Amino acid sequence: MELFFSAGGWLMLPILICSVVAVAIILERFWSLRRKRIAPVGLRQDVARQVMVAPLTASQLAELEQGSPLGCLFASGLRNLSFSREVMKESIEEAASAVVHDLERFLNLLGTIAAITPLLGLLGTVLGMIEVFAVIMEEGAGQAPMLAGGISKALVTTAAGLSIAIPALLFHRFFERRVSELVVHLEQESIKLVEQLHGQRARDDMLSGATMKAGAIR
Repeated sequence: MELFFSAGGWLMLPILICSVVAVAIILERFWSLRRKRIAPVGLRQDVARQVMVAPLTASQLAELEQGSPLGCLFASGLRNLSFSREVMKESIEEAASAVVHDLERFLNLLGTIAAITPLLGLLGTVLGMIEVFAVIMEEGAGQAPMLAGGISKALVTTAAGLSIAIPALLFHRFFERRVSELVVHLEQESIKLVEQLHGQRARDDMLSGATMKAGAIR
């Protein structure tokens, strides 16, 4: 392995750094983009039951907001529960922009690594070939060891750059797809909560109105 890196020259250092950063991002995103962390199962039902019993306090809303990205959207909507469903949806959409930004964290960097590592490998190829032609000009074509060194540098850096870029690109696309699926799920759950709570409030208003009318008739 040491021989492999030494054969590639100094350009192997930035390629190695890119590989370490890419692995760190991939592991971190796998951990952070777990479904149960982003949208805990049964959270909407639990929140709806609590709200139907009594409005959530400020401390309960803060705890809900910090618990998960889905809880953050719910808390934003519940702070405007006394208003119309349109106002609730608007507040959820405003909070969703920050949530989506957090879900997409480091993905741009991963995409950048996937783009620049082949270029670093190509630069190594160019430098290696320049070295080869310089040797040919000075020593002639008979210096096989020196020629082999330049050709080795050209091939090693290209192979190293591509070996980092290909998986980085695959994981970048994979995480983009996962973020898109999570965003759709968050939107659906938030809309269901809004409709559920406003539907329940409408039924409660109808029942209270009917009770008041019955009392007036009596």
